[in-house]
Amino acid sequence: MSQVTVITTAPNSILDQARGNLVGAAKKTGDVIANYAAVLCDVFNVKATTGETLTPWYELKGKAKAPLKLERERFVNAFTAEGFGEATINVYWQRVKEAAGYQTVGNRVKNVKTPDDLNMENLTTIINRIFKSEEEGADSPWSYEKRALMDIYARMGGDENTLGSK
Repeated sequence: MSQVTVITTAPNSILDQARGNLVGAAKKTGDVIANYAAVLCDVFNVKATTGETLTPWYELKGKAKAPLKLERERFVNAFTAEGFGEATINVYWQRVKEAAGYQTVGNRVKNVKTPDDLNMENLTTIINRIFKSEEEGADSPWSYEKRALMDIYARMGGDENTLGSK
């Protein structure tokens, strides 16, 4: 049987110091990443004479991307020299890109739809479902309300001629 030793820690214990060092370094990571991202923007962004960014560095293509590829290679080599693996290197590069303004696919706003847009989509779906049900010979109480729904659809800006075609 092994013996268990319970250790109590004093406020200035070695654990407190180590934890403090970790939290301090983690707290600074965001600042360091943001600084590197800002420098990449200053160096590689394509800008108008007014200073407005025309193409951010993470969207460069072709010949314009060549200097950036060299910087990425240096970035990878520096991390590799410190013993970091490919996955960690890629995570940090992604964090730098995001700090520079890049939006990951999951975070990009796609076709922002207002509640009115969504209501029209839903109403279209309902009306088309009624049409389809009727085509299949179903007898539904919804068929009696279809005209009222189509009137609402038209009043809200929809084109009745497009209904039932899906």
